[in-house]
Amino acid sequence: MRRRKTHEFLTEVELEFMTLLWEHGDGSVRDVLANMEPGRDLAYTSAATILRILEQKNFVTSEKMGKILIYKPILTKDVYQSRLLKDLSAKLFDNTPAALVARLVDDDDLSQDALEEIRALLGRRLGDDAN
Repeated sequence: MRRRKTHEFLTEVELEFMTLLWEHGDGSVRDVLANMEPGRDLAYTSAATILRILEQKNFVTSEKMGKILIYKPILTKDVYQSRLLKDLSAKLFDNTPAALVARLVDDDDLSQDALEEIRALLGRRLGDDAN
């Protein structure tokens, strides 16, 4: 079995931190903690460790402002989404993006509006503005 490159993908808690940084642009450890969901108790040292790991994985960079480190995303959310979808397509859908999309649109939970939006996106991508 092929070993996953741990530096390419985020754990669940790392994704939680990156989502906050993507939303706010940058922040200190305290900023990230302050923007977490209410009731989400995480120690300052744990949050600092997670941000250091994100920096080691090259997802964020830090800059010292006085005594505080400010973390800023290096990788955009769009780039990460593309990376993750390509990996998912390769591993779970035999590197066939059409199979991934087919699984998505076959989902009974998709509303008619969501399906129409997907149709419009495909129409634009294919250059067919008739939709």
